[in-house]
This record gives sequence, structure tokens and C-alpha cells, in this order.
Amino acid sequence: MEFYSTRGEGPVSGARAIINGIAKDGGLYVPAEFPVITQEELEDMVGLEYPERAAYILNKYLTEFSYEELLSYTEKAYARFDGYPAPLTKVDEGTYIMELWHGPTFAFKDIALTLLPYLLNGSKEKEGEGKKTLILVATSGDTGKAALEGFKDVGNTEIIVLYPSEGVSDMQKLQMITTEGKNTHVIGIKGNFDDAQTAVKKIFASKEMKEKFAEKGYELSSANSINFGRLAPQIVYYFSAYLDLLAEGEIEPGENIDFIVPSGNFGNILAGYYAKRMGLPVKQLVVASNVNNVLTEFFDTGLYDTRRKFHKTMSPSMDILVSSNLERLVYEIMNRESDRVSGLMEELAKEGNYAVDEDTLYDAVPEFLGYYSTEEETKDVINNVYEEYGYLLDPHTAVAVSAYFKFMNDVYDDASAVILSTANPYKFPQSVLSAVSGTEERDAFKAVKKLAGFTGTEVPEDIANLKNKPVLHNLVVEKEDIAEAVLGAIKG
Repeated sequence: MEFYSTRGEGPVSGARAIINGIAKDGGLYVPAEFPVITQEELEDMVGLEYPERAAYILNKYLTEFSYEELLSYTEKAYARFDGYPAPLTKVDEGTYIMELWHGPTFAFKDIALTLLPYLLNGSKEKEGEGKKTLILVATSGDTGKAALEGFKDVGNTEIIVLYPSEGVSDMQKLQMITTEGKNTHVIGIKGNFDDAQTAVKKIFASKEMKEKFAEKGYELSSANSINFGRLAPQIVYYFSAYLDLLAEGEIEPGENIDFIVPSGNFGNILAGYYAKRMGLPVKQLVVASNVNNVLTEFFDTGLYDTRRKFHKTMSPSMDILVSSNLERLVYEIMNRESDRVSGLMEELAKEGNYAVDEDTLYDAVPEFLGYYSTEEETKDVINNVYEEYGYLLDPHTAVAVSAYFKFMNDVYDDASAVILSTANPYKFPQSVLSAVSGTEERDAFKAVKKLAGFTGTEVPEDIANLKNKPVLHNLVVEKEDIAEAVLGAIKG
């Protein structure tokens, strides 16, 4: 299958799209069309293991790879998970939580980032690409560690992660700055995620920077969800949730279901939209935001406006005002007219906002609804769900549950609902402990111990052991010094 940039460049192969990460014109790669999976195919996939489902679905897009090649990648990647990669937990009649955090870093980003190194190296082989690869990543918390873990000690590859030094949880930060590996680099910035993401996009767009990396023998690529190779594996777990519900007799073939998704950079829920375009019976896609509710306003009014106060919240991975993957959805809303998309993105860069006609938005993507949760609501949901169901939520998943309650109050949809759970609660022990017990504890490891004692839940061994790991990455720079720091991290 061929891929095009949302801003007009193309076509390129799927392998080339993965290698490039972002298009030369600054746009994001999208497939020339959405491949369709029929209801008959869906029913045939029920008996497949998760790696087999992943290889089958990815092969619909990455047609230069054989199914057998993709299966060898998915089997190796998901062997790193603690059991099934995307298990469903039934919390109430017709309501399920899909736990996506059973990988090596306890966050949903592992689903894609354990697989991406195989896809990238395979793509380089397909394209006869001999250069070394520099993976440049901006993170709001979870992507960074997952990318570092995925690319750690991968041959002919260096990875640099940029993170807001005061904008992630203690556990997220410790996971990153203690990362081992000869090819890993972690740089804190004095700013927020949007600053880190903007810096990455500027570096990708800079001919001068690309030339400097080329002189050192490197070609740039990305592990953020701007890279289609990061986005595509996320499509799989939407299909898998549906197939598991079919297998358990919870739904009938062809029955529509809803997905409720905590959203920051918009890649997670965009994958659900792609799944629907491929034929998955999806009724509603509920976009759940925290008080950085730029996406809620967009789906309510058509206005995307980043000119607002930035809030640091207990769900830091969603503390984002510039949701990069929304550009891919805007491309579909604009009927794939790249000139119109380019114009809107130029408005965003210059003015900090753009608008889509409200009727056009609803007509094009009626499945999307947006809700947001205040800090107090998020905290209450963590407590209420624990008290009523004995289930412990992390703050990001709690934002989604809060959105689900509001959605049901507004719409009362009788379709089965799957809420995506994106992180293990022990990655945010202070916030979760405060919510369920009322105990305030500033020290993350003391909070872990108290939370385990209060709830009787299991602490992941790798999180408990973080306390004893040495800090290997302690560089923190000003926003204006990011490009220089990135260049300095790589030896020619």
C-alpha cells in the first residue's frame, strides 16, 4: 500500500513512511485507503492468538511485508509481555476495561514500542537503507520509557528522549533517567510536552539539522505516534477487544460497541477510528480529556484553540495542548484535501488555533464525542471505582471512566462499552493513594508501600526496584538549547 502526507507529499511505501517518521513537508503519513476486514474475516480471527491477529491486521497496511515476516516480529515483541497483551476485565454488565499495561514499562505505549524496532529494521532492509538511525522522541511520560526499552541496544540505532523535567510523575521520570543501554540518551527540558514536541518537529523540518546528522552517519526517525509504525499496532487492540467479546459470548456478530479512550496526543483514539474505517463495528468513540481540554472543545464546537492556560495534572501523560495526531483526522474531515489541511496547520503554527465548520465536523466524524474531567472528579472516580468494584485505576484511566459516566448520563447508549486502561496505577502512587485513602505522601516509594498495604494489590517488581537503580541521565536544558543538546548527544 502507498502512503501520502497529510500535506501533499507522496506517495511512499509503508516501509519508507516508517523510516522517515514524519514527511519532508511536515505532514503525517496516512494510508492511500483503508483496507476492509469483513465480518466473515472477523469471525475467522476469533480463534487467533494476539500476535497472529496483529500480523494479520498490520499486513493489510504494510503489504511489502509477508504475513510470516510480520508474525515473527509480533511474536518476539509480545513475548516480552506478562501474559496476554490486552486483557479485558468485566466491571459491570456491558462495561469492560481493557488493560494495555502488561508490557515491560507498564504503559499502553509498550504495545507499539516493543514492535516498532522490528518494523523499523525490517523497513530498512526492504528499502536497502544502510544508514544508522537516530530515533528522536518527545514524551509526556510513558512514550519515553517505552521507546527507550524498545530500542535499547538495538544495532545501528541511537535513541534520544526529550521530556519535561517537571512535567511527569516521579515514577515516569525515574524509569527514564535510570535506563541502561549504550545507545540511550535522555534529556530533560525546562518546559512542557508541547515544547518538547515542537522542538522535535522543528528538528525534523530543518534541512541544516538533517545535514548535520547525516555528517555523523545518521538518518532521523521518530517513535512518537506521528510515525505510522507506532500508530498501526494500536489499531490491533481495538479489533482484539471486539474479538474477545465475541469469543466470550458477550456480544453478537456485527453488534456495535463503544470505546472510551483517555486522550492526549490523539494517537490512541485515532487508531480506534482507523479500526472503524476498516470495518470494525464501532458506534461511539469517546475522547476523554483532563482539564487541558482542547480536544473536548474541538469536538463540541469545531474550534481547536491552544491559547489557554496549561495545567499540570495528576494525569501528566495527557497534559498536552497540541495533539499532533489530530491532523490525520482533520485530513479525513477535509475529504483528504491536503491544501486545506496545510492551511489549517499553518494557522495553528502562527495563531495558535484553527476552526472546522461544526456541521462539516459532525457530518464527517459523528462517532466522536468529547468529555473532560476535573482533578476532583478524577480523584473521586478512582475512589468510587475502588470502593464499589475493588478495582484500582490509574489517573489517566480514571479520566476515561469519568468521561464514560458523563457520556452515559447524556446519551444512555445501550451498546457494550470498552474503556481503555493505559497505565498501571503504581506508576502514579501518590495520586492513587490520596484518592483511595485520603493519605498524602510526597515520597513516591513510601506511597507505593502504603498503597500496597491499603489495597492489598501487587506492586510490579520493576517499579519497586527503581529506588535502587543509579541515575544515568541527568541532563536538563533550556528550551532554546534543545537542538544543541540533541546534536551533542550523538558522536560522529
